[in-house]
Amino acid sequence: MTALNRSLGIAFGVATHALLAATVWYVFWFLKGGVVATESGSLAIDCALCAQFGVVHSLLLYPAVRQRLTKWIPSPQYGCFFCTVTCLSLLGTIFAWQPSPNVWWIVPQPWRTLIDIAYLGSWVLLLYSIGLTGFGWQSGATPWWNWVRRLPPPQRPVVMHSLYRWLRHPVYLGFLGLIWCTPVMTTDRAILCAIWTVYVFVGSTLKDRRLEYFLGDRYREYQARVPGYPGMLLGPLARVPQRGAGL
Repeated sequence: MTALNRSLGIAFGVATHALLAATVWYVFWFLKGGVVATESGSLAIDCALCAQFGVVHSLLLYPAVRQRLTKWIPSPQYGCFFCTVTCLSLLGTIFAWQPSPNVWWIVPQPWRTLIDIAYLGSWVLLLYSIGLTGFGWQSGATPWWNWVRRLPPPQRPVVMHSLYRWLRHPVYLGFLGLIWCTPVMTTDRAILCAIWTVYVFVGSTLKDRRLEYFLGDRYREYQARVPGYPGMLLGPLARVPQRGAGL
């Protein structure tokens, strides 16, 4: 590897995490909501913006897609690449968003304060859940930092303790809280809630399949013990019986 390529790789990792910090800031205020527009935008554009985030985010995590892209993107940089694309997708959604003045409901006080507390609590749940699995894995910092220090690629841990003892997808549950805990429900926000809720459940199912692909019987045994979400009794996000169980 040339000195130029190494310098570019280091700069890319630094820029990725600066972009991530800015994105978190904008996402916080965008999802907090509470503002009603005076003019109506295109709801079709909002649908497309919501859909593109879910498709891009899930597609880049698909093992076959990742294997193809790592022919051109060094494996230690792939996490940063994924984080960058995700951030750009979210920022594109935020800055191109088309608000609607049509109000479905406005939560009055004191319930509005409770909604705000629930919104902040959803951030706590999201960040705590990510912290259990490692922030550096979510942002790409862990493999990138090992590459910077010329260390071997790290082994990603599999977390099945703490919150993961009770549900398989606490990160996605926190994200659901972010999109639904809003004091003002407008038509554009209802579109976001509907499409991203579908994305959460589809994404959870795809994540289960990825982990089953990589971990095999170890993850299947975990799926048999722990539901995807509390109260899930049927479907792929309930407890999944191991193949051959009861035979």
